[in-house]
Amino acid sequence: MKKNVAVWVLQIAVAAVFLVAALPKLAGVPVMVQMFGALGLGQWFRYFTAAVEIGGATLLFVPALAGIGAVVLATVMVGAILAHTLVLGGSAVPAIVLLAATITIAWFRIQQAPSRVPGLIQTQA
Repeated sequence: MKKNVAVWVLQIAVAAVFLVAALPKLAGVPVMVQMFGALGLGQWFRYFTAAVEIGGATLLFVPALAGIGAVVLATVMVGAILAHTLVLGGSAVPAIVLLAATITIAWFRIQQAPSRVPGLIQTQA
């Protein structure tokens, strides 16, 4: 019970961080435009990243889909770590912390998924 509450608190905090992080990307804040410009993928990628962050954060609020949302957001953080390490410079520590948080959420929620999704049958080997 305590573990479940702790994971929910983590989910809500992580979702809030991703929702707040997506807003400047969508709003076209100059720092975000410049950063995504430096990546060389075009500004469409800024909008795509924001949409994926919002989608993943939203999934964290749906018990049966929280594990999937966490995996999606973990993937975004792997990309962010690579971007900072290989192209942008600066600290990748915030992305590493969020990666650890999303992996933790995925670990706990994916284990619970079979019991949360009606009709999902696990096969035994």
